[in-house]
Parts: sequence; C-alpha cells; structure tokens
Amino acid sequence: MKTVKIDARGMHYTPLNQKIRAAVADGAEEIILDNILGQRFIGDGLRGNVRIIVNGVPGGDLGMFMSGPTCIVHGNAEHAPGNTMDKGMLVIHGSAGDAVAHSMRGGKVFIKNNIGYRGGIHMKQYDVEARPILVVGGTAHSFLGEYMAGGLVLVLGIGKDKAMTDRGIGSGIHGGEIILRGEVDDFLLGVGAKKFKFTESDLERIAPTIKNFCEQFGYDPAEFLDTNYTKIGPASSRPFASKYVWE
Repeated sequence: MKTVKIDARGMHYTPLNQKIRAAVADGAEEIILDNILGQRFIGDGLRGNVRIIVNGVPGGDLGMFMSGPTCIVHGNAEHAPGNTMDKGMLVIHGSAGDAVAHSMRGGKVFIKNNIGYRGGIHMKQYDVEARPILVVGGTAHSFLGEYMAGGLVLVLGIGKDKAMTDRGIGSGIHGGEIILRGEVDDFLLGVGAKKFKFTESDLERIAPTIKNFCEQFGYDPAEFLDTNYTKIGPASSRPFASKYVWE
C-alpha cells in the first residue's frame, strides 16, 4: 500500500488540501494527516478508494462532495462533516458539531459520541443504492433530520438514559426515516413527523448498519439487535403545503 504522511502543524487549509490532492493524483492509497487543528474542507470532492487518517480535530465541511474515499478521524470534528457527500465513509472517534451529514445523498457517516443541532438536515435519496446513512452512538440536539427527504438517521443513545431529549425531531420530514433507541416522547416530535411501530422487519433491514457501526468502534452488536427502537417518518409527503401553496 502506498502511504503518504503529512504533518499539518500550523498549516493553512489551502496548501494542506493541495498536498492531499497531489498525493491522490500520485496514486496514494492511504494518507495520514498528523497534527490537524481546525483545517477546513479536508477530503472535499475527492473520488476513488483512498483512505485518509486524520489525527486531530478537522475543521468544517470534512468530506464535502466526497465520492468514494474513507476518512477516519481520531478526535472530534467541527460542523457539517459529510456535507452533500455522495459515496464513501466518515468515521469519527469522538463528537461532531452542527449540521452533520447536511444534504448528504449517499455513503455513511458514523459518529462514536454526540452531534450538535440539525444533524441530517436535508438528507436525500435518489435510489436504493444511493441511500445516505448517519449513525450517532450518543445523542443529538434539536431538529434532528429536519426537512429530511431520504436516507436513514440512527441514534443509539449509548451511555444515555434516553437517545434523544431535544425537541423538533424530524421537523418538515417528507422522506426517509429516523430510528432512535428506546421510547421517544411525543412532544419531542417536530411538525410533520410521526411515530411508527418498529418491527422485526425493520430490525432485519438495519442490522447490517448496526453491525458495521459496531465494527468501527469495538462495540458488541448483540446489545443493539432487538426491537427496542422508535421509528419516525413523515406524516405526509408535503408537510408545509398549506403554508406555502394556495390550494
């Protein structure tokens, strides 16, 4: 495997990303980034199968428009990792800020701990193959899955009494599904969101995702392979039609 190491200590994000692109163009299969501290746009628009290891805390929009690579972060991440991502995988061994997986349209984003506000906002799905997946090991803040149009958001609530305690879950959702570990109070649902019974069929469908998430962080998947979940989806395909359209 051709590996390239880059020491990013004190480096501006522009030359850093130029070095990453040059390494990919030169055939690197693995790029190790040391001393990352807030540099933005790492991995943006990259294609192919390169594996990027980030040691530190990357800045905003990690993996934006990324299509294929795997990016593993040994630390926390700033806002909007996975923004409009097409394919590939982000694995963050910590927490992340607001708007995680914003407008994501394919691939996987796995967060070991918690995320901020508006996780999964505007996620969308074009077909069965292009199905974005966001899994959060801990919890998320308000407006999770806001205006969601497709894909899967799964919150496991590891180490928490409840997976979600913030309001506005699924506000304006008109596609896709939000699955939360355990029971969810009705008053936490946003406008246009509705609870559905989580079935054995649902469990069979998401079991590969649970196992994949657990593999990344060393959890035992058996702890999560039951039907103790709440599924939240759209109450209708046009939740705000009466507000924006004269009908």
